[in-house]
Amino acid sequence: MEKWFNVGKIVNTHGVRGEVRVISRTDFPEERYELGNTLYLFSSLQEEPLPLVVKSHRRHKNFDLLTFESYDNISQVESFKGSLLKVPEEQLSELEEGEFYFHEIIECQVITVDGQEIGVVKEILSTGANDVWVVKDNTNKEHLIPFIDDVVKEVNIDDKQIIIDPMEGLLQ
Repeated sequence: MEKWFNVGKIVNTHGVRGEVRVISRTDFPEERYELGNTLYLFSSLQEEPLPLVVKSHRRHKNFDLLTFESYDNISQVESFKGSLLKVPEEQLSELEEGEFYFHEIIECQVITVDGQEIGVVKEILSTGANDVWVVKDNTNKEHLIPFIDDVVKEVNIDDKQIIIDPMEGLLQ
């Protein structure tokens, strides 16, 4: 069974020339949206994923705007609204030491260096300077953990466990 990873959701069309507006959920948008890359459209209107080759990419406000080869008219992409863009596992590249894919971090248990359980990573915010992990504790309170060396001491993907040394005031 093939494993697929979410890249983003097409939320609307943009203009009349086949451009779509995407809310990205990918770790590396510059890599995923590279010209010539193939993304796969998952839609409730079709059984099999539809391969789409990226023709253009640009950022606009909080969205990624994409066009695909052979789709140059709004009427051709109108039905894409609400669909997900995904890539198969074999399209994921090897990462450098200390880098992780979002799907590897989400659902990891977060514990302090002295053994205090903080919660589970539920979401990752890309802020530009560094990622911030949204960790929910058992009371549903959210803690924002910056992915920086001073705080994150160890990431064990196999055991789904992250050890942090929280800065003063971080866990309030």
